[in-house]
Parts: sequence; C-alpha cells; structure tokens
Amino acid sequence: MRLKNIVIAIDAMGGDFGPSVIVPAALQALAKHGALHLILVGDSALLNQTLKAQAESADPARFTVHHASESVEMHEPPAHALRNKKDSSMRVAINLVKDEKADACVSAGNTGALMATARFVLKTLPGIDRPAIISTFPTAIDKKNMRMLDLGANVDSSAELLFQFAVMGSVLASAIDNIEKPKVCLLNIGVEDIKGNELVKQAARLLANSNAINYTGYVEGDEIYKGEADVVVCDGFVGNVALKSSEGIAILIKELIKRAFYLNIFTRIAGFIAFPVLKLLTKWIDPDRYNGASLIGLKGIVVKSHGSANVQAFAHAIEEAMLQVEKDILQRISALVEQSLKSNAR
Repeated sequence: MRLKNIVIAIDAMGGDFGPSVIVPAALQALAKHGALHLILVGDSALLNQTLKAQAESADPARFTVHHASESVEMHEPPAHALRNKKDSSMRVAINLVKDEKADACVSAGNTGALMATARFVLKTLPGIDRPAIISTFPTAIDKKNMRMLDLGANVDSSAELLFQFAVMGSVLASAIDNIEKPKVCLLNIGVEDIKGNELVKQAARLLANSNAINYTGYVEGDEIYKGEADVVVCDGFVGNVALKSSEGIAILIKELIKRAFYLNIFTRIAGFIAFPVLKLLTKWIDPDRYNGASLIGLKGIVVKSHGSANVQAFAHAIEEAMLQVEKDILQRISALVEQSLKSNAR
C-alpha cells in the first residue's frame, strides 16, 4: 500500500481535442486508481465548465484546476513556445513537477515544444547529455512488449548518446516490465559486426564493454517485433521513421482486413463468424493501447501522449506516468548511469 498519493499535472489544453478528451480521460483514470490525484492545468473557466458536465460522480478532493492563461498550438515552433508562452498550460504543468508539487506531467501537446520546455525547466539527470523519447511496442510473444528509443528527440546522435539511451531504456524495461536483465539491442541494417555505419559500430563497442547493460548485439528492422529484444536503441531520425511506419502498418492491416470481409456476401458471413478473433487482433495492434511515450533522462517524469489520442489512449498515458513514479524511475536511472560511467572509466 502506498504511503502517499501520486500527483500528476495534466496539460489539459494540449493535443488535437484539448479538454473534451483530456477531462474525461482524467476522470476515468481517477475512478480506476484510488491513489491518484490530478492537477488539470489550463483555462480554468473552460475546465470547470467541462468538469461540471462530466464529473457528477468524481471526488472533487482528488483533482485540482490550476489556471494557465496560454496554450501551445500544435504547429507552433518550439523556440517560440519556449520564449513567449511562459504561462502556457504545458509550461505551468512542467513547472509543477520542478517545484515538487506534482510527481509527473502528462501532455498531448506539441512534441518539440514539450521537449524543449521540459529540458529547459527540468534539466537532464547527472551523466545524461540529452533526453530521449521512449515508447512501448507489441511483439509476437504473448504478453511481452518491447521498448524503443530514441523516437525523435535527437535527430543526430553520437555513440555516447546511444549508450546513454541504452542505459535509460534498460532501467525502464527492468522497472516497468519486471525484467531482471533486459536484452538491449542496437537497430542496424544487419546483425553481422561488419554491417552498419561508424556511429552504430562505435556505440556497439561502448555497450559491449559495459558490465551494467545486458547488450546482445544488433537487431534488424524486421526482427523488432519478434520479441528477442527487450530494448531497441537507435537515433531519433531512425526511431521516428520506425514508429510512424509501424503505426501506418497497423492502420493498413485493419483497413485491409475490413476490405477483405466486405468483398461479397460470403466474405461478410466469414467475417461475422471470425468477428471475436478480429476484434482481439485489432486490440493487439491498436496504437492507442501503447500510448504514452516518456521523455526519459530529465530530472522529472514527463509523458507525451499522441496529439490525436482518444479518451482511452490518454488515460493509458496517465497510467504510464503513474508506473514511473511508483517504480522510482529517476533514482534508478541515476544509479545505473553512475555505475555505467564507472565501468567505462576502468
């Protein structure tokens, strides 16, 4: 049993739908988790109006509305948001984490602005040069997920950065997925030692020489979902392409299945018979199920939701933030980074 509540600050104005999705998602999370307290940050008049329409059964003692006079637009340049939107719902929510009034922050807002603001306000953990974006992916092994980073925070990464990403990903997989020694792989164009560019080869040497990480070698793109790796490491450019491609393939598969069963009366009958299986398949590959990418490496927990997230997806992002607080992710990363740096210094 927890000794205190988990307090999470929510950027309630972020994303494509703002309070219309975020407020019901927040109330859903509160109903499910008794130890949760939420601070909804944004236009207080609009938030109170939305809450009044939906919060009949919610305990008002478990959520707070914190006014912010500005919001960051989804298309807004990160530098502009950082310089000119100091009272945005995003900035205020992150400030609450810095001031230790919240244990974590969740936002569906502009990814670039969130990363820039979080890095400026919270700073990075000792031994970490840059934060990375990490998220969960399904695998072919039942009830086993894989985590991959970086998914877009750092387009250009050094071998040292890839090593740091591996450390942080290993900690997250160990703590959240309960894996004692997560298998860490580098994403490459082949599994042989001679394959890949010099950046990947340098990172492989660093990882192979570390006693703090269970590095198992290279993994190719077609092997990501086989479940052999617990953590897949790559630079942000490659990771973001892989992420968006995966989401696109999931959408394509669902559309092709739907199209195939609507060809004629016989395929419709077959589709009706197979409906329970199709429903389960759709659930397994639904990106909403894995919503909640972490901005890992900061001196505070920040979780990024898809901008187009629905109620269920945003509630999942809140749960991801809760798990990281419960598992004391920041302290674990700091401890393993220190261990890794000492190992590499020998």
